[in-house]
Amino acid sequence: MCITCGCHPNDNNNSAKDIHTKTLSLEENILKKNDDLANKNRVFFHDNNLITLNLLSSPGSGKTTLLEKTLQILLTSQNCYVIEGDQHTDQDVMRIRATGAQAVQINTGKGCHLDAHHIQHGNQELPIDDKGGYLFIENVGNLVCPASFDLGEDKKVVILSVTEGDDKPIKYPDMFHAADLMIINKIDLLPYVDFDITTCINHAHRINPLLHVIELSATSSAGIEKWLQYLSELKRNKFKHS
Repeated sequence: MCITCGCHPNDNNNSAKDIHTKTLSLEENILKKNDDLANKNRVFFHDNNLITLNLLSSPGSGKTTLLEKTLQILLTSQNCYVIEGDQHTDQDVMRIRATGAQAVQINTGKGCHLDAHHIQHGNQELPIDDKGGYLFIENVGNLVCPASFDLGEDKKVVILSVTEGDDKPIKYPDMFHAADLMIINKIDLLPYVDFDITTCINHAHRINPLLHVIELSATSSAGIEKWLQYLSELKRNKFKHS
């Protein structure tokens, strides 16, 4: 949690009721401003024929590796842009740029998520034109706060690795409720970990019955064709009437 969400330590001089009221008010104000900016981002993405995906996960899920593999394939025929979010360092954005993708780094410092204002700045820094393509937003590793912030994206994609445990959907329900797609990553490690895919999917569908699920390994590329098909169908469905 972070101070930009309003979830900073409570002031012990206030009553519990006052703290609750002030926290709710602060959260409502923050989210209202964010949603207004997100709608402007959404118009920008539409006008520039972009499919925008918000990639969400806890740290270590393998989302940067998955993004690298995805870009290596898509860049042979598509424009691809990336907004890379981390609290510190530019290690991941350097990996992404090595694929040939146009990418910008956003460091949030103490912030635990990207918000619509971050994305607005990222849009301004990227050489985006109206030829279309994909914009991938790699959010800060966190299964809590990013679920609450609309960025103007087409889809929220939560990436869960088999090394994390099959109970994550019921431990972090807001994230899985907000997501459109759950990718179960690192399936090549299933023989070595205590993770039951059926249990995980059942937990996720208890939270979000409409959640689409793809199983893959970003390292071995097993199942990655299903992810690429999802991206292709997303683009076709969005622009079929254009």
